[in-house]
Amino acid sequence: MYVYIIDDDDAVRESTQLLLESTDLSEIIKTFPSGDDFFSADLLGTTGCVLLDIRMPGMNGVDVLKKIKAEKSNLTVVMISGHGDIPKAVETMKEGAYSFIEKPFSDIDIINVVTEALSVSQTSHEQAELRQKAEATISKLTPREKEVLDKLVEGLLNKVIAYELGISTRTVEVHRARIMEKLEVKSLPEMVRLYFLAGTGDATLAPV
Repeated sequence: MYVYIIDDDDAVRESTQLLLESTDLSEIIKTFPSGDDFFSADLLGTTGCVLLDIRMPGMNGVDVLKKIKAEKSNLTVVMISGHGDIPKAVETMKEGAYSFIEKPFSDIDIINVVTEALSVSQTSHEQAELRQKAEATISKLTPREKEVLDKLVEGLLNKVIAYELGISTRTVEVHRARIMEKLEVKSLPEMVRLYFLAGTGDATLAPV
């Protein structure tokens, strides 16, 4: 987990870094004077929080935010705004920013928002890992097993699935058992959660 500070203002970068170094985040802080410098460091695959100034020469904060989101990074972005940038900061939340903080910010406010953002990023990272695992697991199924799984998720009974696929109910039962074995689940609810996690990310693998 990292905290990345991207701000062209040397004083803001240094003071924010010193503040965060007074907490237990001291070993994971990196600073950058521009978005280009940040992207050159190739850090989008990491997990953590980005403190991102809105107004910067060249690539501004909104451009940096959009690029981070376009790359589907698990980094959580907090915008740093001056008073005149508040409307723009609010607008960035529609682009995927987690929050924004207004200059001059208090010590407790910046520590709190960074702590929250790190927690969000960690959760996002864990969900991404679960999704990848779910996709890999689903890929083990044969085309016919995938057809049966699709029907099961629709909530159809075995006999209805058999009719629609032109196979026997016993064959559906066999496929269902193999599907559960391959997916390493013990119940239909677990199967459904895994299915949607792999497909849309709307479900979790919480125990039933």
